[in-house]
Amino acid sequence: MRIGIVHGPNLRLLGRREPEVYGSTSLSEVDLALGSLAGELGVELEVFQSNHEGEILDWLEARAGGLDGVVINPAALTHGSIGLRDALLGLSLPFVEVHISNPHAREPFRKESVLADVASGVVFGFGPESYLLGLRGLHARLSS
Repeated sequence: MRIGIVHGPNLRLLGRREPEVYGSTSLSEVDLALGSLAGELGVELEVFQSNHEGEILDWLEARAGGLDGVVINPAALTHGSIGLRDALLGLSLPFVEVHISNPHAREPFRKESVLADVASGVVFGFGPESYLLGLRGLHARLSS
């Protein structure tokens, strides 16, 4: 099983950016935890981060045939990227949307996701653990 992990805009700043919202865990620490869990689950990961929507779309398109599913933290793209929505739908692969914070406990504009209604699942509010829960959930779905 091969799963793509996509980190959207500004996630390289994890551990430094608004630690009261996102915590002190860095993106490299998130990736290490994901790699460890992937090893336990017998899953191969392909990890990608970009601050640019087009790069994310290109990455997804280039890997369409080589992935079984995607765990994505779309970050700010959550709230208005129809291009990302269309790309994920075009893959015809299950995907899980994850967020470190709870968008429903934040500013009103963060409450709407253009991806949630087409995602296999959405996990948010558990800090970096949201990624691990998303990976576990996607693995379970793909294994059944």
